[in-house]
Parts: sequence; structure tokens; C-alpha cells
Amino acid sequence: MTQRTLWQIPKAGNITHLQQKTETLAPLAADRVRIDVRAVGLNFADIFALTGLYSATPQGAFTPGLEFAGIVAESHCDHFTPGDRVMGVTRFGGYATSIDSEADYLMPLPHGWDFAQGAAWPAQTLTAWYALTHLGAVQAGQRVLVHSAAGGVGLQAMKLARALGAVPVGSVGSADKAQWLGARGFADVLVREADFARQLQRARLRFDLVLDAIGGRVQRASFDALNPMGRLVVFGAAEFTPSGSRPNYLKAAWRYLRRPRYDVMEMISSNRSVLAFNLIWLWEQKAQLAALLRELAQVPLPPPHVGHRYAFDDAHVALGLLRTGRSIGKVVLEC
Repeated sequence: MTQRTLWQIPKAGNITHLQQKTETLAPLAADRVRIDVRAVGLNFADIFALTGLYSATPQGAFTPGLEFAGIVAESHCDHFTPGDRVMGVTRFGGYATSIDSEADYLMPLPHGWDFAQGAAWPAQTLTAWYALTHLGAVQAGQRVLVHSAAGGVGLQAMKLARALGAVPVGSVGSADKAQWLGARGFADVLVREADFARQLQRARLRFDLVLDAIGGRVQRASFDALNPMGRLVVFGAAEFTPSGSRPNYLKAAWRYLRRPRYDVMEMISSNRSVLAFNLIWLWEQKAQLAALLRELAQVPLPPPHVGHRYAFDDAHVALGLLRTGRSIGKVVLEC
């Protein structure tokens, strides 16, 4: 392959400015692996980056995308050879038909998985694992509330929590999603009501750990439902997701001012804690990334659920679906 196609935005701010372009590939650098990309995983972080709401958004023109899968086309390292099927992570640049990567960011694609499943695995599974174990310190028998349980991260978190002996309780925004989860063995699922705090109080539900990427009143109600020594782990804020192609800054500012705030002294008294993280910063911590992958290798999981597959050329349609919050499982572009 002498050329590649990629999606690029001149600068963050408006998703409609994301355009396809073609460029000639430079010779492969030393210690790099060139992958012919066959599938790209989409994440909410892509939307936040494209609209300029993500703290890690690159300055100027950039290509979104954090995870991919494909076939090694050329290799200047000993770990991979041409023809190997791999999946990998990248700090942006994933929406492309060819990617040059360091070997440290690549993993063999498990036998029997297709490329879409491989592209759906890295970011969401690492996020769920890190939240549950390294921050959440989940223990067998503990009750774990997983918000957006039918989404990419949520579904992996439900599976991982159960594999670790915890008791996952899902939270979703519609009865259809709850029914879908129930058909896959997750019967303990809440369909969130408008007053989620009252819903939890009425059901007398308490939790040892909450994984939240929604924010707002849902997050605050979840914190209030924690048992002593409970942990709220936050890794996103879906309530800030723009409904259109660019942010509504007035609405975003209003939500920001009304965001949950936690009193450290009250947290000491109630013996509950809040932890937050952004997994993209793990990109620079290669040793820690490798350690997380080794840990995950010891937890047998089925391939992730790919709920929506789109052609590479249909990135705008795929992002539009993700933005609505109606997707189930992972949204993937296939090259």
C-alpha cells in the first residue's frame, strides 16, 4: 500500500468539518510496524475530541480514533511479521486505512475473532478493568452499579465484574436495552427514571462500587447510594455530549456549574470516596499498559459485542448514532 485514506478535521470544534483525505505513505521508520487497518473502534472520546470538549484534544489538524485492528503489512521489529492479525491502541490517528505503530501498542488478535471484535476490545476493556480493579478495588461478593451497561465499556464492565465474583447491577436509559441485557444473562438491570435518586431510595439499593460516565444528577444519586468504604469511579461525562455537530456552550456551561461537587470532610465522615481517570494518559506509561494487558490475559472473556458496523466511508453516520446514545455494544468502522 503506497497511499492511505484517513479522516481529518482542520481543528476541533465542528464534527461536520471532519473530511476524508488521501496521503502517500512515507517509508516505515525503524522499530515500527505498519498495519493495514480493517476495523476502527469508535468511542465517546472521539466526539469530545472533535468538538473540542476533550482535554487531550490535539492542537490544529488531527485524525480521531483510539483503537483499531488489522493485518501487519510491514515490520521493522522482531515481535510481529507481515500477515499477523493484530489489534492495537493509538493516541489519536485511528480513523485511517493504514497505521504505523510501535510494537508495544499492538496485541495479537485472538483466534476466532474478526477484525471488528478486535477493534472493539482495547479501549473499552482496559477502561473497565482499570476502573474495577486498580481504582475500584472490587472484591468478590460486592455490588457494583455500572451505568450505561449496554454500551461498549459498560458491557465489558458487567462481564468483568461477574468474572471477578462481584455482583453487577446495570443501569440503562431504556427498557429495550434492559431487555437486551436480560437476554444475555444480566437480569439485574435498572431502567433509569427521571428522578434516579428517588428510584434508588425507593428500591433501597446500596452499592460498594459505582462506575459512571454520565455525570450530573445520576452521578450524585449514585454516590449517595454508596455503602461505607464505597467508591465512585468516574471516567466520562456523557451529559455533556453535544446533540448537534458542535457544542452548545451555553448549555455546557450551565451543566458545568451544576455538576456534582463533593465535600472532602463529608467524604471522610461517611467513609466514601470519588476517583476519576482518563485512560488516554496511559499511552505514555508503557510498562503500566503492558501490566494491565497481562492482568486481563488471565481473565477469560468472550469477544466484545459489536452492535453496529459501518463502512469506513460512513464515519459521520456512525458518529451520529453514537452521539444519540441509542447504540448497543460497540460501534465500529470497517475498512
